[in-house]
Amino acid sequence: MEYTADQIEVLGDLEAVRKRPGMYVGGTGIRGLHHLLWEVVDNSIDEAMAGYCDTIVVRLHRDGSASVEDNGRGIPTEMHRLGKPAVEVVLTKLHAGGKFSDKAYKVAGGLHGVGVSVVNALSEWLEVWVKRNGKTYYMRFEKGKAVTGLEIINETEQTGTIIRFKPDEEIFETTEFRYDIVAQRLKELAYLTKGLKIRLIDERTGKEDEFYSKEGIKEFVRHVNRNRPKIHDVIYFQGEKDDIKVEIALQFTETEYENIFAYANNINNVEGGTHLIGFRAGLTRAINEYGKKNVRKYKPITGADIREGLTAVISVKVPEPQFEGQTKTKLTNSNVRKIVESIVYSEMLKWLEEHPNEAMKVIEKCMLSMKAREAARRAKELVRRKNEVHLTLPGKLADCSSKNPDERELFIVEGESAGGSAKQARDRNFQAVLPIRGKIINVEKSGMMKALKNEEIKALIAAIGAGVGKDFEINKARYRRVVIMTDADVDGAHIRTLLLTFFYRYMRPLIEHGYLYIAQPPLYRVKKGKKVYYVYSDRELEDLLKRIGNAEIQRYKGLGEMNPDQLWETTMNPKNRIMMQVTIEDAMEAEELFTTLMGEDVEARRNFIIEHSREVRNLDI
Repeated sequence: MEYTADQIEVLGDLEAVRKRPGMYVGGTGIRGLHHLLWEVVDNSIDEAMAGYCDTIVVRLHRDGSASVEDNGRGIPTEMHRLGKPAVEVVLTKLHAGGKFSDKAYKVAGGLHGVGVSVVNALSEWLEVWVKRNGKTYYMRFEKGKAVTGLEIINETEQTGTIIRFKPDEEIFETTEFRYDIVAQRLKELAYLTKGLKIRLIDERTGKEDEFYSKEGIKEFVRHVNRNRPKIHDVIYFQGEKDDIKVEIALQFTETEYENIFAYANNINNVEGGTHLIGFRAGLTRAINEYGKKNVRKYKPITGADIREGLTAVISVKVPEPQFEGQTKTKLTNSNVRKIVESIVYSEMLKWLEEHPNEAMKVIEKCMLSMKAREAARRAKELVRRKNEVHLTLPGKLADCSSKNPDERELFIVEGESAGGSAKQARDRNFQAVLPIRGKIINVEKSGMMKALKNEEIKALIAAIGAGVGKDFEINKARYRRVVIMTDADVDGAHIRTLLLTFFYRYMRPLIEHGYLYIAQPPLYRVKKGKKVYYVYSDRELEDLLKRIGNAEIQRYKGLGEMNPDQLWETTMNPKNRIMMQVTIEDAMEAEELFTTLMGEDVEARRNFIIEHSREVRNLDI
């Protein structure tokens, strides 16, 4: 397929990007930073999907920059009708690219065309090398503006593009790329683009990885479920209608959790969309139709009960995708829903009829889920009624006086000692404190029914007031900030992990809506003369002591060691405190970690610990 300057369409300008970066990359924190890299990688993936690229190399450089190299066709370098080289137009004009018609790309992820130009605008500098037409071309930009012309630097028989950029410190809160986040996304892309080799090289540490998948999303599902008990082998099917390609892989497991990953043109649509709606409808129809025909006295099963324990990957390729928002978290093409539903319904019904033994196991699992949900609903109602009175007692929840959920904060604190300090330290107008005793139950192992019998879990559910599990309603949450505040030691970290596991499994919308936080109490109190410093890491302590010399150092092992004034000033006062917002940057990575670290498979956990032992920091012995 031809790809020349004539295919570069220009729809707009770049001026607003530096003023409002959040509109284009979803924020100026770590998520927005990595979104820059995804935009560049997505362009190379588009070349791979078009059949012109089979290798991508991503490098994280020592100077804080990142580069993406592919062996595709190379961005066109010929003169554009705007009187500039096409590569300069692509990198400096908003809504400029080869993806607005089907002449250069049949399917593309970066359809909005703002991707690489936004990366350029939000970078301190960006350099591009294009291998094309027997030559290597080079150009440099600073804060979105060209500072060199397009230069020919040598001759080559290769083709492809290299883009290297350094995020602008004036724009982003952090400019350090995290290897684990990048590796997880590249692994995901390798599953979604079978046959594509992706290398990741971290020049800062010398670490390297290579990602390649021969079986694609089928292997993806197998990988996610590797530590879970499975009911059957992975089901895989594909179909196409009206140039929309649908690829599905799914597997039912003996767990309570629904794990569905939805992608359009390789972009992870974390908020789902029409392809997810179509998948759910088709699956529910197929299973209920099979059940009516083959099970005596069959009662229709709801979609939520059918999907309990299901892991699935939905990948659609859409010529003209429509997304909600620039960060493409939700697919909105209405025709995709009917196409996906039709394909899933017919292919699943066919599989069920061809595999009667496995089909009955799936139906039994779904019926069991329905019975468990009904029992859990009754138990939760009982819990709610009991705790309406129980949590008003002074020894448990110390609530705040404000009635406005947007103002209210709930601090979950371990132990009565820290709870007492927190109650004295807080601002009673908007801050509530819920002390919990010891370590809560590990819900990854116990499941919902046992969890609902645990007093600390019941207290959490009642305090937050929005239900639990499938019945959780985010709009009923009594607080807009739920803050986990534990000691800075091994026990505190364990309690924090148990709480995070509970919230991730049974109150995930709290995380998805940005309501869950982790308090960051100081590790040290440093006193030099009359001056007092609070220090939050060992590195910060080193830097401080280099600056001020010898000083009196107190290591805080627990929140109970702080008096209420210190706790307020360092950890609870909105003007001074440091809190880490809990996000689900990558659902697949979160699923793997919670299953591996908190689940039943001891061998998997042991292997994970051995593999990552050298990366441990701040381990108390």
